[in-house]
Order: sequence, then structure tokens, then C-alpha cells
Amino acid sequence: MKQGLSLRVSQHLALTPQLQQSIRLLQLSTLELTQEIEQMLDDNPFLEKELEDLAPREDFGLAQENLAATPSDNDNDTWDAAIDRVTEVRVDTASEAPDAPLDAAGVAESWDGDGSVEFSPDDSEWGGDAPARNQQNNDDEKSQATELARNQESLAAFLHRQALSLRLDDTDRAALRFLIESLNDDGYLEDSFQTLAESLAGDDIEQCEELVHRFQVALGLLQSLEPTGVGARDLAECLRLQLRAIPDDNAERNAVRDCAMAICKQPLELLAKRDIKRLVPAIGASEHEVKLAIALIARLEPKPGRRFIDVERNVVVPDVLVTASGVDRQGLPQFRAMLNPEVMPRLKVNDIYANALKGSKGDSHAGLQQRLQEARWMIKNIQQRFDTILRVSNAITQRQRSFFIHGELAMKPMVLREIAEELGLHESTISRVTTAKYMHTPYGTYELKYFFGSGLGTDSGNHASSTAVRALIKQLIASENPKKPLSDNQLSDMLKEQGIDCARRTVAKYREALRIAPTNLRKSL
Repeated sequence: MKQGLSLRVSQHLALTPQLQQSIRLLQLSTLELTQEIEQMLDDNPFLEKELEDLAPREDFGLAQENLAATPSDNDNDTWDAAIDRVTEVRVDTASEAPDAPLDAAGVAESWDGDGSVEFSPDDSEWGGDAPARNQQNNDDEKSQATELARNQESLAAFLHRQALSLRLDDTDRAALRFLIESLNDDGYLEDSFQTLAESLAGDDIEQCEELVHRFQVALGLLQSLEPTGVGARDLAECLRLQLRAIPDDNAERNAVRDCAMAICKQPLELLAKRDIKRLVPAIGASEHEVKLAIALIARLEPKPGRRFIDVERNVVVPDVLVTASGVDRQGLPQFRAMLNPEVMPRLKVNDIYANALKGSKGDSHAGLQQRLQEARWMIKNIQQRFDTILRVSNAITQRQRSFFIHGELAMKPMVLREIAEELGLHESTISRVTTAKYMHTPYGTYELKYFFGSGLGTDSGNHASSTAVRALIKQLIASENPKKPLSDNQLSDMLKEQGIDCARRTVAKYREALRIAPTNLRKSL
């Protein structure tokens, strides 16, 4: 075998820590980005939040003022004190999470700083020049939802307040309190008495039996509280509790209630399918009485704790706001996307520490220089993240302009590749940008992925967006006759009449995605 030397030229992409962080920040949601920033603020003393100014800002973006003020004469005198403060912060941070993975904040050990401690324009705050938003409708909706969440009483607190009016001894009161705290968000008691007792008494059999007895007594007290149906172990019991609460003031109503009670004792799948033919002989009632009973059950609340669920958890804060920006030559409105200043962090490099580090000489503080470089890259990567989101959002706004004018029925088919080619980015980048990022539009708040959809063929040779087809199916079902609901075959034929080639199975898939019940369950009795 003959040995020799040869030269070969090749290209490869090296994922530096800076690039890895940029990719990671790009795919984070707003909540995850906030958590990432809080972690970085705790770990890096050179990074800090900019306090909000009382005066409104004029524009978005990175402030371009140079924070590198001329160092004072006593910079060298204060260097030792500043180093002590920085080192103290670093020691405290390291002691909190010594085994943290090398992912978000642990990249400092592999962060290749450029060795520069000079200030640059990028060291100023980012996101601090965001203007005060002047959108009353969106602010009102968000403030009302948030205020409602703050003023809303939880289910447990509501039940505890009612329990105070009951005359109970300490043991029964403690058992009732424990059951209240064991309810889920819907107001159901999912765990059995035996499981709850073992969680308190362990392997003590006698004590477990005593606790089970106490829980049985407390359950009766719990189910007597409002809202009616709370404390049920399953849906059938929840419905029966609500039916028992109907007053006995009318013979006809009592008969319907008794029929409904009998239906709830049957397998619930018969009720779900509205299988009247099997329910009539099962409970020994007439078809008319069964229909009235099913209508009565339909008015009950299957989730007693629904109205107590914290609505603030369901509030989605949009990353991008779409507003009208004039009209074109044809008189049609034009739209533009802008970043939501409420989700933009206000970050800057700590000028005291950075100025102190600037006045030092030698390589004795290479670790601190690395931390300073890390803070700079964090600010730059966050800026790049929001810039990319804005670019993609503007491209979506221009391509889906008809949606912002006419609604979802005018949505056009669009795939990630189209936006990627237009902006010169990779499809994976567009996918990261459009995941868990939301846009506020005149028709509501949508995830950016909502504006992408495949196309269905039409008679004209063009393509209709699958989103528009789903909206059309929803519209057709909303206008149907409740006594004769449209089948999937009929919906498919109606779409073909409008020039959209959509098979029955595709209609069924879209209907299920819209959470619309099949024909037999939509039929009015």
C-alpha cells in the first residue's frame, strides 16, 4: 500500500455558540423568550433591563446612541470595587445552578469572545425605543381579560367561602377542605376515597378506613354546594346532581326530569349518539318524553368549574400587530405589520461594569471580557430574532392581503417555500419563525402558521386555500336546516358546484378539524 499526501478543499458550516443561540432564540415563544432572558439576567452581570421611561418612545429598534462616555479620572480607582461586585455576582450565580446544562446560560465556557472591551453602538439598550401603542381596541380587550382574571375567584376559594357557613367539627371541616383542594379544574373529584386516604395515612389500615368514612360524609356536603354538580366522580353523576336540583313545581317537568335521570343511568354513549330507538325501550318511556329529556340534559353544565378557570392563562399576547396604512390606487386598504412593543424586551449592557472593564489592562480578566461579549451577542441575537419575525410577518401580510380585507374566505394558498424564496431564508427558518408566534389582525389573533395552507384544485385551473375551504364548510353548516343537517357527501357536492374539487373524506377531515359534530349529532330533535 502506497502512502501519500494530498490537498482537498471543502466547505462546511460550523455552528458557533453565537449561531446556536440565535437559532434557539428564534424558535422560542414569547413566554419561553422571557424565561430565557430572566435566566441570562441572573447569570450575566453585564446584562440588565432598561427601566421604562415615562415619556413615550418615537420608534422601534436598536438605539444607536454610543454609551461609551469618556472615562473619568478615577476609573482605575473604582476598578477594584467593580471587579469585586462582578465576581460576587458570578459566584452567587454559579452556586445556584452548578450542574446547569451547557445550553442557554452555560455557553460562557465555550463562548469565543473577540477580546474587545470597547463599547460599540450595539451595547445600548434594544427594544427601549418602542413607541407607546395607540390601539385602543386591542388594549381594551387585553386589559378586560386580564382584569377579569385578577378579579375572578377560583373554584376552591368559592367553595371554601361557602364551607364557612356550615357548622362542622374540626375533623369534618378538614375532610371537606381536603376534598375541595383535590378537585380538578372542571370541578370533578378524580381520585378515589381510598387513594386520597392512603396519601394521608399511608399503610395504616384503620386510619385509612376512618378517613374513607370521613370523606364520604364530606362528599355529601361538597355536592350540596354551588355550582351544582361540583364534586362529581364522573359525567353521569354530575348530570344527575343537576337534575336533582330542579324544583318539584310542575308535574310535566318532573316527568321529563325523571326520564332524564333514567337516561343518565344508561351508558352515556347512547346519549352521545342520541340513540332514541335504544333509549325508549331501555327506560320504558315514550319517544316524545325521551326527546324532551335529551333536550333538558343538553342544557346542563358538564363542567361545573368551567367559569372559574383562570382566563388569564388563555390570553394570547400577539408578537405582531397588523394595522391599516392607507389605500392603494384602487381604493383598497393597505396593511403593514409592526412589532408589539409589549413583548419586546428592554435590554442593555451595564455601563458601570463595562466602563470598569474597559479601563483594565492585561489578560487577567479574560473571563469577564467573555461575559461582556456574551451580553452583547444576547442583545444582537434578540434584535435579529424580532427583525426576522417582522420581515416574515410583512411578507405574509402582503401575500394574504385579501384575508385582511375580506376575511378567511379570501385566504390564498401559501407554503413556507414561497416566503423563504422571497426573503432569501431557509424553509426551516420560516418554520421556526411561524411556530408559537401570533399576529393580531382585524379578524382576531392567529398563529403565523395559520396563514399557510395547501391548495385545492378549482374548475378555473387555480387553487383554493384549504383554510378558505374550511371556512366555507363552516359557513355552509352554520346555515343548514337543523332538522335536516348536511352530510359530508352533500357538502362535497356543494363545494363542487362552486368549482372546488373536494372529496368527501377531505370534507370529513376538515369538519373534524373544525370540531363540528357529524350529521347524526347535529340533527335537531
